[in-house]
Amino acid sequence: MLYKDFKGEKLSALGLGMMRLPLRSSADDDIDEAHTEKMIAYALEHGVNYFDTAWGYHNGCSELVAGKLLSKYPREDYKLASKFPGYDLSNMPKVKEIFEKQLQKCRTEYFDFYLFHNVCEMNIDAYLDPKYGIYDYLIAQRDAGRIKHLGLSVHGSIDVLKRFLDKYGKDMEFCQVQLNWLDWDFQDACKKVELLSKLAIPVWVMEPLRGGKLANLPDKYAKRLKALRSDESAAGFAFRFIQSLPQVGVTLSGMSNFEQLKANIKTFDTFNPVNDLERAELMAIAKEMISAKSLPCTACRYCTNHCPKGIDIPEIIKLYNEHVFSDGGFLAPMALGAIDENKRPSACVSCRSCEAVCPQQIKISEMMKDFVSKVN
Repeated sequence: MLYKDFKGEKLSALGLGMMRLPLRSSADDDIDEAHTEKMIAYALEHGVNYFDTAWGYHNGCSELVAGKLLSKYPREDYKLASKFPGYDLSNMPKVKEIFEKQLQKCRTEYFDFYLFHNVCEMNIDAYLDPKYGIYDYLIAQRDAGRIKHLGLSVHGSIDVLKRFLDKYGKDMEFCQVQLNWLDWDFQDACKKVELLSKLAIPVWVMEPLRGGKLANLPDKYAKRLKALRSDESAAGFAFRFIQSLPQVGVTLSGMSNFEQLKANIKTFDTFNPVNDLERAELMAIAKEMISAKSLPCTACRYCTNHCPKGIDIPEIIKLYNEHVFSDGGFLAPMALGAIDENKRPSACVSCRSCEAVCPQQIKISEMMKDFVSKVN
């Protein structure tokens, strides 16, 4: 197992994400504990020492299973991470109540790593609002030793990340980013990594395989990668891309079965990052994959000058492209929820003034209607 140095500690380069544990049925909270126990044992035996859970994973059961199974091992044998669930605004006044409950669920006296969870457009104002006392409480827990290292995870835009770091950056020891070769440009992961590097904040990676999408590429793309490395899987290429980024500490993977775990551990036994040629090919494939399902908006903003409702059309198209490419998901609806109701796709009056000046001839009014139907 490869390890990364972090403040005098050795962290496994691969961390076990506990958001997609094996299940006994279709119910997300019906975790297969026997299967999970074997996976944890194998992971520890093969050098994985970082385990990442959260309040909302598996409908609240991930922390319970993490506590039950990991507590069988000496506490110094593993690093445990969890998060404050700010993705739900109703949790904002409950930081003390939730934190104490998390310690209880995880059967531990402290968290090695603790995060402001899912900093995004929807919750950034609340996270920065001192009336909730979230920052003050978590800093107090860190000072008391109940949090060893404090950080954040971000699903919002680069501007949201800047706002958060402008206020709290001096106390953030790491930042978890959705990072993979497809999202390097598509989700502005490159800009986030650049910003964090300037602030000397190490990067933790989430969604390295984009929910499995990058491990199961269409044949035409998989063959192009095989031509570069015949012995590397598509998942292996995704991890090798991340290995090429020196800013990255821990890469989290939500492994849902034993085979995935073994394969990923084998990949992280060696350091074999992509070279320049391979990186260029990954970027080319990413562009092709995204273009095939996305509207070709260049953000020239001619449209916004002609919209009687003042809708930020390029931003809406960007969210639409994400939603369509990902076949749904929570990112776009979450971002839309932070936009004024009078500026959302539902506010479009289909006047088509924007379409008359669009250089790409995008049928914007139809996109707006389709977006409304997809998120409602």
